[in-house]
Amino acid sequence: MIQIERLEKRYGKFQVLRGVNLSFDLNQVVALVGPNASGKTTLIKCLLGMVIPDGGSIKFAGNDIEGDVTYKRKIGYMPQIGRYPDNMRMGYLFEMMKDLGRTRTEGQFDLELVEAFKLGEMFRKPMRALSGGTRQKVSAALAFLFNPDVIILDEPTAGLDPLASEILKQKIRKAKVAGKLVLVTSHIMSEVEEIAEKIAYIVEGEALFYKSIAEIKTETGASKLSQALFHLLQ
Repeated sequence: MIQIERLEKRYGKFQVLRGVNLSFDLNQVVALVGPNASGKTTLIKCLLGMVIPDGGSIKFAGNDIEGDVTYKRKIGYMPQIGRYPDNMRMGYLFEMMKDLGRTRTEGQFDLELVEAFKLGEMFRKPMRALSGGTRQKVSAALAFLFNPDVIILDEPTAGLDPLASEILKQKIRKAKVAGKLVLVTSHIMSEVEEIAEKIAYIVEGEALFYKSIAEIKTETGASKLSQALFHLLQ
């Protein structure tokens, strides 16, 4: 579904991505893991067309995304911190997004998270009145709203209460069963172990390895992913 070849990005003298090669298919959940400032967010922004790489290529469903915007219709994105107009009511935000993206779904919207998070009860509230956790719920619901083939979630459970976190993780599992590709960034290895099958470990702008969690555990003999990664990175 997505092929990344020799991707590079530089900001001044700082090389953020150094020839990254990765390939992601449908029907799987992949975790992008690595230390802070490793290049994960820049990689995601390149996938979304928000950052133009300095070298290499990204292909979506076999087509180069350079100069193309149509592929974005098949991607849902949840940022780590969602920023919305303070005075806009939540209900209006969802209606506006539906109107803007109606051609993406032919009117078939995925409202499962809206219902599971009980967001409808807060539709009259302005976005400025919402807690950080509720904003996260809004961002998650918007990411799935158009029933996209690819869902990219940046630290999705940050700020969520345990119940909301479990609801979202169940939604991610359902998306995988439905044949979608879900890319998740997270620093919580227990969470990664629950939902992901493969890990792309990125450090200093390079994909150090890209393996299944089962393979990582077998190589290290560790029972927990966090322990396995510790041994693997020594």
